[in-house]
Amino acid sequence: MKKRKLGRSGLEVSAIGLGTMSMTTAYGTEMDREAAVALIRSAVERGETFFDTAEAYGPFENERLVGEALAPVRDQVVIATKFGFGINADGSRYGLNSKPDHIREVAEAMLTRLRTDHIDLLYQHRVDPSVPIEDVAGAVGELIRQGKVKHFGLSEASARTIRRANAVLPVTAVQSEYSLWTRDVEQNGVLAACEELGIGFVPFSPLGAGFLTGKIDAATVLAPTDFRAYSPRFTPEARKANQAVVDLLAAVASRKKATVAQVALAWLLAQKPWIVPIPGTTKLRRLEENLGAAEVELTPGDLREIERAFGNVSVKGARLPEAVLAMTDR
Repeated sequence: MKKRKLGRSGLEVSAIGLGTMSMTTAYGTEMDREAAVALIRSAVERGETFFDTAEAYGPFENERLVGEALAPVRDQVVIATKFGFGINADGSRYGLNSKPDHIREVAEAMLTRLRTDHIDLLYQHRVDPSVPIEDVAGAVGELIRQGKVKHFGLSEASARTIRRANAVLPVTAVQSEYSLWTRDVEQNGVLAACEELGIGFVPFSPLGAGFLTGKIDAATVLAPTDFRAYSPRFTPEARKANQAVVDLLAAVASRKKATVAQVALAWLLAQKPWIVPIPGTTKLRRLEENLGAAEVELTPGDLREIERAFGNVSVKGARLPEAVLAMTDR
């Protein structure tokens, strides 16, 4: 597996990471625990070194899963997790909470759940408007000085917030949604800020929550417990309109002897050398398919072809429900 460095931080990870959220939440089903552990370990065996989780996934259970799976190979991998939601001991939530005392408290719980003495990359999951980002950076900086955290990250943060945080504590990575059909970070200054400041960028949902695999169409039935059933971009009408995005990827995939998903991931890798997507999956064959994207080389001509075709496409539907987007720092 090829490696990449997240900006100027020196943190080296596999060119493609593994997002583990879908193993315990979001898509309406929870993966069998033994199978999930086996899948994560299979990823390590295939050269993947970058694993993404969060206390909110489950909540808590995803971190426990990742901790169990990676404990035998802890010195070979990079574990990223996230704080920032207010979560009670019983798993119920109460909004956002990035107060410094809370950050210190949840970091200790994370270390226990992850079965480790340090977190390689600790993100603020969502920016808390009630807590100055300088205070958040200061609290994480204290954890870094104590050796409990190695690197600081932000998720779904605006360019302004990124700059303010980085002025207090170097930001290693920013994680936000980014794919061919979700390109906000190209226009809102986030990618530009990352490039200027030497910060790595980690796209979540790089396969469009599964749509950019070509395996979902207007007729696909989504379970009521699947978050996509409530996403404006996944209504039957939107899926029918958005099939054009998959079609343009399929045209390139056919010529490259690759899959649609592999071209979608290869497109992200081709944008910047400090971009590391973290597709999730619950199936070994999909894991192997995703990892194969690192070997798909898109030429400048391929990239121009994709851009020209995308210029004729209008993506229908917001990427997430408004209640979720409301927690995004804009």
